[in-house]
Parts: sequence; C-alpha cells; structure tokens
Amino acid sequence: MAVLADHRALDSAIDATDGPFETLDPRERGLARAILGISLRRRGQIEDALGRFLDKALPRKSGPLPAILHVAAAQILFMDVPDHAAVSIAVDTAEADRDARHFKGLVNAVLRRLTEQRDAILAAQDEVRLNTPDWLYERWVMDYGAAPTAAIAAAHLLGPSLDLSVKSDPAGWAEKLGGIVLPTGSVRLIAHGPIDALPGFGEGEWWVQDAAAALPAKLLGKVDGLDVADLCAAPGGKTAQLAVAGARVTAVDVNEARLLRVRENLGRLGLEAETVAADVASWQPDRLFDAILLDAPCSATGTIRRHPDVAVLKRPSDIDTLAALQASLLARAAAMLKPGGTLVYCTCSLERAEGEDQVAQALASLPLVLEPVRPEEVGGVDAICRDGFLRTLPSDLPHAEPRLSGLDGFFAVRFRRL
Repeated sequence: MAVLADHRALDSAIDATDGPFETLDPRERGLARAILGISLRRRGQIEDALGRFLDKALPRKSGPLPAILHVAAAQILFMDVPDHAAVSIAVDTAEADRDARHFKGLVNAVLRRLTEQRDAILAAQDEVRLNTPDWLYERWVMDYGAAPTAAIAAAHLLGPSLDLSVKSDPAGWAEKLGGIVLPTGSVRLIAHGPIDALPGFGEGEWWVQDAAAALPAKLLGKVDGLDVADLCAAPGGKTAQLAVAGARVTAVDVNEARLLRVRENLGRLGLEAETVAADVASWQPDRLFDAILLDAPCSATGTIRRHPDVAVLKRPSDIDTLAALQASLLARAAAMLKPGGTLVYCTCSLERAEGEDQVAQALASLPLVLEPVRPEEVGGVDAICRDGFLRTLPSDLPHAEPRLSGLDGFFAVRFRRL
C-alpha cells in the first residue's frame, strides 16, 4: 500500500522505524521482503491474472483490498507457499479491515479460481512484456533495439545477486563466501541470510555495492594523495572505494540521515573521509578539487532488478525534471574542479536523456573535454564500453547460473577540465 497507494519508495517504507517491519523477527522479515519483491517484480502478470476474474474495477472504498489480492496472488503464482494458506491469510486480512471485510467473499472466490487456473494463465502470459511499463519498454526499444530491450526486461525478472567490493584479495573472499569474482573485480554471491552475519562484515573487509556502481570510481584512475570530492555520495560505496585507494575524500550529500549511514559504514570499514551535509547545487567549497565524482540523482531505471518499485513509481515527466537537475549539477561540479582535473559523471539510469544527452550538452557549454573509457579500465569487458562511455545493461555479464548474471544499468563518462 505504501508503494502503490502512497507512492513511497519500498526501502523507505521498510526502513521506517514506526513501520510493521519493526515487529517482525528476522525470518518473518525475510519472507515479507520476498513477497514484496515478487509482488512488485511480477506486478504486470499479477494484474493480468486477477483481471481475468474481476468483471469490473475494485471499489474505491475497499481499503487495502487491492494489496491483499496482489500479495496473495504473488504467493499463489510464484512462491512455494501452500495455496490454501495464501487464500486463508488473504481472507483473514480482509476480515480484519473495516473497509475490506465487505469483500472477503470476493477475495476467497477470486483466489480459489486463480489456484485452479494458475498453470494455464502462466503459460499464456508474455512475462517479459507484461511486467515492464509501456512507456519504459517503448523508450528502450528506441534507444537499444527490440532484442536488447527484451533481454533487459527479462533480466529484471530475476532476483538480484549480492555484490561486494573488497579491500583486497577478491579471489580469497569469493572462496570464503562461496561466490565468484567478476571480470570487473567485484565479488558476487547469491543473496542469502543476514548480510551482517557473513564472514568479514564485522572486520570491515568489504561492503555491499553493485558491480556496476563500483566502476565509475575506477575511471578516476590513480587517486592516491589527491583531493577528491564525491558529490551526492550516499550510500557511500564510492566514498569507500576512493578512501581505500588513498584519496583525501570529501563526501557531500544533501540528506543528513543518509550521510549518517555513510559515516557508520566508513567507521565499520576503518576508513576516513570528510563528510559534508549540503546541497551540491548551492555548496561553495573553500578550494578546487583534483578530481570529482558526481553520481547524480536520477530515475534509477537501471536498478529495477534490485528495486522493482522503481518501475511502479517513475513517470515519463520525471526524466525531464531529473535531466534538468543533472545538467545544473554537472555545471556546478565543473566549476569546483582544478584546470586539468578529472570529472566522472554517472547515473544508474538506462535513459539517454540522463546519460549520453548530458554529455553532448556539457561538451557544448562547459570547459570540458572527453576522455574516453577504455575496456582495460573496467576488467577488459568490451561490451560495457560504448562510444567511449561506460554503459552497462541489466543483461550484461551472462552466467550459466542466471542469479549470478547481470549488472545494474549504469552510465558513466569521464571529462577533463580545460
């Protein structure tokens, strides 16, 4: 309900200290997360399936009825939950709500028919197309072509892997943790259990960071001893990378709460960085920097596999608004950079308006020149170096075990200030 009705980010709803997750034990919390993830990841299929048994739209004054049906259908269609349990819990949940209780008979009838016709419904559905909003699918076809778009949408249906950036010895940590080392240097596991229970967490030997998100910081090259600004720094993975590499890092973020998490992570890792709570658009540093990493606010459409609520929450108008903000932040970042300094701009978006189009605008209006990204800088993976930029797709890095494949969709470009 928080996501579908209140348009809140799923992580925000889950992390709320006064929310229902606080009352659950770890095992229950893990099951609830799984149900939420599948409910959002497979939302298109679930709506299509439920719609086959509903003659008209659900009444507006039915309380959480849509969500009750949705999470029950997720369990019936896609999870190893006994059908009778999913139906019974849904009916009981409807009974407990003053608005939804009038429709508990409908809940029972629809879900029982769904259990009876599940196999036929799933066989008839186009899962790739149904679970991707039309506006996104059409944009991606224009930008990448039909086949790559289908591959991107298919990758979004997989549960995300757990990627780690390690201080040293990736092969050793992959062996200890039962994972693999990606060509880009990250350690990848199939996510399981509490992260803080894994070996090396308490000792600060690694941090969680998607393999694609770990690439932009590498484009700054050797930063040992350099004065580097990490703009829009939270949650702090890139700050940690730069600190491990020996940079004097200033991490800037507008959100004090998220910056607190950056400080906590740095403390666990035994790393140091200056943290500044400020809006990059108006922040006035007392010096120019040798290098800058700008991970700009974006639509995050490259992270749908990891954050399926993005596909539900974002709208086409968001792209235009964010693109304007990104252009202004790029101009601010360029003004903070020493002549000859390096600026890396990146977003976790699949939209050209937030990536390639920003480059063209920056080169035309700012004192910057392009420094092309080379495959050897990103583990020799030629496919993710496109036209001198870094452009990763969710369908990249295929693997025999699908849950170990893929990358977040990321864009990064490297400039040098004239």
